[in-house]
Amino acid sequence: MTMLSSVAERLYWMARYLERAEDTARLVAAYNHLIMDIPRGSELGWDVLIRILDAEPAFYASYRVGNEQNVLRYLMAEQDNVSSIPFAVRWARENVRTTRDVLPEETWEQINELYLYTNDTAEKSVGRRNRQAFLEEIVNRCQLINGMLASTLPRDHAYRFLRLGHLLERSDMTTRLMDVGAGEILARDGTHGAIDPLIWASLLQALSAFGAYRRMIGPLVEAGRVVDFVFREAMLPRSVAFCLAGAREELKPLKSHQAALRVLDRGRRKLSRLNPDHMTRDELHRYIDEFQSLLSELHGVITATWFHPDTP
Repeated sequence: MTMLSSVAERLYWMARYLERAEDTARLVAAYNHLIMDIPRGSELGWDVLIRILDAEPAFYASYRVGNEQNVLRYLMAEQDNVSSIPFAVRWARENVRTTRDVLPEETWEQINELYLYTNDTAEKSVGRRNRQAFLEEIVNRCQLINGMLASTLPRDHAYRFLRLGHLLERSDMTTRLMDVGAGEILARDGTHGAIDPLIWASLLQALSAFGAYRRMIGPLVEAGRVVDFVFREAMLPRSVAFCLAGAREELKPLKSHQAALRVLDRGRRKLSRLNPDHMTRDELHRYIDEFQSLLSELHGVITATWFHPDTP
């Protein structure tokens, strides 16, 4: 099967934006629950969400204080910043609009309904009364679209580029969450020892992985085990290892895949060397920072190989 590079790129970005909208909604919902469960003064501060999404310069260009209302308005209601749910939904819709002929007919209807719901509801959902319902609806609608695509789309190149975008975005969001979240907890150096397990559990909930952790690892939520589980558990759909393995399977049938596979296999070897129990906070941060650079490199190779192959 052949496919226009422009179509492949739009499918890839559609999947990335849809995953970004879902993951951002999960993150905000998990932190919102956490804030209600722990004593005042023990929380990380609402601005931790901005740091996780690497949005500090853009956020502080518009807001002076990283408080609850400012952070949530920025992530849940603003239409034109790249870290917001409405922005991700809008651009997922735009990429579907221009690739409707290679996707199931229901895709446009469902993503357009998600777009209309977000436009109508986001601004009035920043407040506490409607917040959780809005975030849950975003997650549910994104899952509905992904489930429909997974169950109806032929396993051709269209599916492969959707899957690549989905898996790379998930890996990127997972590493960002663990970098800032784990770093903030470890920086507390035991000063809130009774509270820290709740925060680790919240990180797992943001990845929809808390139940899986308890079944596969046990009831004790411990720092090293959480980091290792989220990065290296091959059977966890939101782990970095699972995402890289899935991306490798989608790359292999594509022509000219050698450069992308080399970068991806470097990432898998790097994962095999992770040992969080013997790493300081700074060492873990450097490790994750290097891993994020590797994911960025993989995105660049995919772009250069299939989307803009003639660009010097």
